Amino acid sequence: MKKTHFNLALFFLALIVLSSCGGLNRMRNNAADVRYNVTPEVLETHAGDVEVTIRGTYPENYFHRNAILEVTPVLTYEGGETVFPSITMQGENVRDNHQVIRRDGGSFTYNETVPFTEDMRVSELVVRVNARLRNNEMDFDPLKIADGVIATSTLVVSDGRPVLVPDRFQRIIPETKESAIFYVINRADVRQSELRSDRMAEFRKFLEDAVADERTELKSVGINAYASPDGPISFNERLANQRRETSDRVLTSELRRVDLEKKDDFYTARALGEDWEGFRELMEESDIRDRELILRVLSMYSDPEVREREIRNMAAVFEELADRILPQLRRSEMAINVERIGYSDAELREIYSSDPSRLNLEEILYTATLYDNLNRKLEVYTRASQQFPRCFRAFNGIGVVQVKLGNIAAARQAFQSARNLNDNDAIKNNLGAVALYEGNIDQAEELLTSVASPTSETNYNLGIVAIKKGEYTKAAGHFGNMPELNNALVRMLQGNNDDALRILNNMDDPCALAYYLRAVIGARRQDSTMAFDNLRRAVGMDASLKEYARTDMEFGRYFQDATFTSIVN
Repeated sequence: MKKTHFNLALFFLALIVLSSCGGLNRMRNNAADVRYNVTPEVLETHAGDVEVTIRGTYPENYFHRNAILEVTPVLTYEGGETVFPSITMQGENVRDNHQVIRRDGGSFTYNETVPFTEDMRVSELVVRVNARLRNNEMDFDPLKIADGVIATSTLVVSDGRPVLVPDRFQRIIPETKESAIFYVINRADVRQSELRSDRMAEFRKFLEDAVADERTELKSVGINAYASPDGPISFNERLANQRRETSDRVLTSELRRVDLEKKDDFYTARALGEDWEGFRELMEESDIRDRELILRVLSMYSDPEVREREIRNMAAVFEELADRILPQLRRSEMAINVERIGYSDAELREIYSSDPSRLNLEEILYTATLYDNLNRKLEVYTRASQQFPRCFRAFNGIGVVQVKLGNIAAARQAFQSARNLNDNDAIKNNLGAVALYEGNIDQAEELLTSVASPTSETNYNLGIVAIKKGEYTKAAGHFGNMPELNNALVRMLQGNNDDALRILNNMDDPCALAYYLRAVIGARRQDSTMAFDNLRRAVGMDASLKEYARTDMEFGRYFQDATFTSIVN
C-alpha cells in the first residue's frame, strides 16, 4: 500500500514538472507574438543619455497564469553591451507585487535611461526574457526590437565665446580749458588782480603749451560776457557788451604773444546779457535760505523784470544773494578748445617694438588689437599686464587670446587673475566659456546665468549649455536668429529641418560640419543627391568625418549604398 502511494506521488510530481516545462516552452515558442513598440523607433541620445520607451503587448492565451517574466532591454554593440533596468510581469495566479498580465492578454509600458557612450552609435536594442514557472526557469532567445543610436545631439560645438573688454583709446581727444575775468558791480574794466590770478596763469600756460605741441591742434577760442540779473535790462545788456570788449582785448593780447591771429572761423566773442541760467544753476547748488522759493519764482515767471522784482521783494534773502551769488555772474568766460592728436597705428607698433614703456594703458591695450598674429597679440597683452598690474582688461585680453590659441587652462588662469581685480559680467561670461570647453556644464551655467546684462556671446554660450542639457526650446531662444552652426543643430534636434537649412545657408563661411548637417537633412528627407553632395563636400574639408559618417545612424539607410560607401571609405 505504501509503495502504491509513493508511485502516485511521483506520477503527479512528474505531471506538474511536465506541465511547467510545457508552459514555458509554449511561451518561448510563441514569443514572436508579443508586440514591442519602441519610441523613438531608432534610439537617440540627448543630454548625454539614451532614453527608451517600450510598450509591450501580450496576446490572448499567451501568458501562463502562474508564470513570471523578467524582461530586460539591452543595447548590444561591437565589443560590449549596456543593460537597461528590468521590468517583471506575473500571471494572474501569482501572489507577488509585479504587474499582472491576465490570461486574456495585457500590456506594459516601460521607460528607462542609460548613459550614452560612443560605442552605442551602431547598436541594436534587444529584449532578453527570463521566465519562471513554479520551480522551473528558462531564458528565451533575445529579440531585436530597435536600432540605435542616433547621436546628432553630440555634434554640438562647445566653442564658448569670451568677451574682450575694449580699450578706451582715442586717437583724437577734444579738450577745453576755461577761465574767467570777474568784474566789480556795474563796471567793465579789467582789474590787474584778475590778470595776475592763478586761473589766468593756468589759462595762459595751456595756450602756450597747445601752440608749442605739434600733436595739439587749436580748434577755437571764444568769449561769453555776462551781467548779473540785477538792475535794468538795457543797462545790463550794454554792460555785458562792454565786458566783452575789455575781455576781448585781454584775449587778443594773449593770442598775439603766441603768434596767433583772430579769424572768423576760429575766434568768437559774444555779449549774452543777464545770466539767468547761471543764476539758476548757482541757486540749485547753494544752501541759501528760501532757495526753493527763489527757484519757484524762476519757473513761474519768464519776464526778467518780474523775476527781479519778486526776488528783490524778499529783502533779507536778496542781501545774501548780492553777497554770495550775484558776484559770480559778473564775468567774461574765456575758453580754448583743442584736439590732442594721438599716435597713428604705425607709430604705436613702432613705439611698442622699440620702447613699450612709452605707451600708456589705453595705447598699449589698443596696440594689441593691431596684430592679427595671436602670439604677438598675446605678447602685447602680457606686457600690458606687467606695466599695469591693476588693470583687469590686460589679464582678460590674455585669457581671450589663450582661448583662441586653444590653451584653455592658461585662459582660465588669466580670467581668474582678472576676476581678482574686477568681478564683472565680462569675466563671468569668460569663465563660463572656459567651463564649456572643459565640459563642466553645471559650472558654466552657474557663471553665465549670473551675468546681469548678457551680451550676444553670453546668449550663445547659454545656448550651448541648453543643448547639452537637452533643453532645445530654451537653446533656440538663446540663439535667436544667429547664423551659427549650433543654432542650426538645435533646430534639427527639434525636428525643424527647414529652419535648420535656412540657418546653414545664411552662414558666411560654412565649415565642414555645416555641410555635414546639410547632408543629414538630405538623408532625413530621403534626398540622396542632397545627402551625398553635401557629405562629399564635408569629408573633403575634414577627412575625419568619413569615419564618423560610416557609423552615423542618420545615414543608416545608405550603409549598403555604393555611392555612400565610396564617399566614406
